[in-house]
Amino acid sequence: MKNIAVIGAGTMGNGIAHTFAQFNYQVSLIDISETSLEKGMATISRNLDRMVSKEKISEVDKTHTLQNINTFTIIKEGVKNADLVVEAATENSVLKTKIFKELDDVCAKHTILATNTSSISITQIAAATKRPEKVIGMHFMNPVPIMKLVEIIRGYNTSDEVMETIVALSKKVNKIPVEVNDYPGFVANRILMPMINESIETLYNNVAGVEEIDTVMKLGMAHPMGPLQLADFIGLDVCLSILNVLYDGFKNPKYAPCPLLVNMVMAGKLGVKSGEGFYDYSHSRKAEKVAKMFC
Repeated sequence: MKNIAVIGAGTMGNGIAHTFAQFNYQVSLIDISETSLEKGMATISRNLDRMVSKEKISEVDKTHTLQNINTFTIIKEGVKNADLVVEAATENSVLKTKIFKELDDVCAKHTILATNTSSISITQIAAATKRPEKVIGMHFMNPVPIMKLVEIIRGYNTSDEVMETIVALSKKVNKIPVEVNDYPGFVANRILMPMINESIETLYNNVAGVEEIDTVMKLGMAHPMGPLQLADFIGLDVCLSILNVLYDGFKNPKYAPCPLLVNMVMAGKLGVKSGEGFYDYSHSRKAEKVAKMFC
C-alpha cells in the first residue's frame, strides 16, 4: 500500500495527508474547492516549519513531505491509483453517504474505503457501497500529526483482512490503533462529548464562568486544556453534530445538546475557526497558542 487519497482539505484532512506524506506515502489531497486545497497545503507547510524549528524533522524531510502530496478537485482523478481512500469531509451522514457511493463507483476493486467520522455509523456508510467488507473507520485525533491515537472502527461487514491491514498501516505511521465496535460516538466521543456538554450546561446554569470551569478541569483533573476551550478547538458545530448523532442513536436524554450550544452554533460562534466561541480569538493569538499546546 503506497498510494493514499484523502477527501477534504480541512483541519482533519490536511493533517491526515501530512501524516501519510511524512512517512513517504504518495498522497492525493482532494477537495472541491481550490481555495481550500491552497489553505490546506499552507497549513501543512506551517506545521512542518514548526516541526523543523523544534528539530523533530529536517528541512529535507519537510521538502520530501510536501513533494509527496498532489492536489485534486475531482474525486475520480484523485483516487485513480489509490490503495486506500480516507474520507475527512464534514460530519454529515448524507454527505458522507454520497461520497462513498461515488468512491465505490470510481475506485479500483481492491481499494479500501475509510472514513474519519467521529460518530456516524460505519455500517450505515458502508451500506452505500457494493464493498461493505472493505469499508472501515479511521478516527484520527486533532492535531493529526501530533496525536498518537487512531480509533479503528469495524463495521458490521468489515473483513478481518481489512481490519488487520488498517491496524498495521496505522502503526507504520507511528500511530497507536485501538479497535472499537460500531456504536454511536464509538469510545472517544461517547465519553468526551457528554463531558463537554455538561460543561456547557454548567455555564448555562450560571454555576461558574468560562475560565473558572476550564481552570477547575485543568488544575483539578490534570487536563491539558479545559473542556470549553477544547470545544472551541474542535468546533462547536462539530460538537453539536456529534451530540445529535449520540442522541438520535441512543434516544437517551443525557446526550441532548445544551440549548446554549445550539444557540451559539446558530449564531455562527463556532470557536477557533470562526474567531469566537467560548473565548474570543479575533484580536489575540489564543488560537495559535492552543495549537502549540499539542506540539
